[in-house]
Amino acid sequence: MGRKGLLAVLVLMLALVLVATVLVTGCGESKDDTEKKEEEVTVPTLEEGKLLMGSDTTYPPFESIGDDGEPEGFDVDIAMELADRLGLELEVVTTAWEGIIPGLKTDKYDIIMSAMTITDERLAEIDFSDPYIDSNQSIAVKKGTTDITGPEDLAGKVVGVQVDTTGQFTAEEIPGIAEIRKYDTILLAFQELELGRIDAIMNDFPVNAYLSKIRGQTEVVATVVTDEQYGIGVKKGNDELLDAINVALADMVADGTYDMIFEEWFGEE
Repeated sequence: MGRKGLLAVLVLMLALVLVATVLVTGCGESKDDTEKKEEEVTVPTLEEGKLLMGSDTTYPPFESIGDDGEPEGFDVDIAMELADRLGLELEVVTTAWEGIIPGLKTDKYDIIMSAMTITDERLAEIDFSDPYIDSNQSIAVKKGTTDITGPEDLAGKVVGVQVDTTGQFTAEEIPGIAEIRKYDTILLAFQELELGRIDAIMNDFPVNAYLSKIRGQTEVVATVVTDEQYGIGVKKGNDELLDAINVALADMVADGTYDMIFEEWFGEE
């Protein structure tokens, strides 16, 4: 065979190899398929394919039970998006506030998302994600009340709080309050305020403002600056889940999803 003939054979063989490579690649996974599979890789959770979220669903607009009987609220929507990004299905486990940290520690759910302020005392028991919202305390009174406009006016008054919350802790630091009444839910405190059985409520500003707006009988008269931040509670030692949540939260902020959910529940910042 001459040099020209040999060259022609080599060119033909190279062409056949290239065609075969293209065919094999075409029959295999595309880049999109590979990326999709990577997105579907999930972190270990208590129930395969699910993210169990402990929440006190009596705290609108963060978490409550809607007219359809399903959990709703800012925290719920954030958690649903987080679960989706982790390749999981969210399941809300309604839990009374006083039992919510013990429930996490005894593996009743994977996370706590319940408008929970990050505090040193809670950090001694559980881990928290990066903060996902800021808050302060506030004072709500019945409409028409004229003698309470700030913390100093609570002297001699009966103040309602939800038990074991930063609202209670803040009220306990204000001198002269006649009585601090502790309620299992903030909704019970609002009922008592509307009935005139207590003089004021100390509670997170977003919740006081929301409940005053939708119930129509109370108003927020003062903000008490406490510079609180809410976090997602995770059992100590579950670093893989905690890291995955922090990455997903950061991605939600970066791509605008967080702002969309925030505006839905609170309006523009």
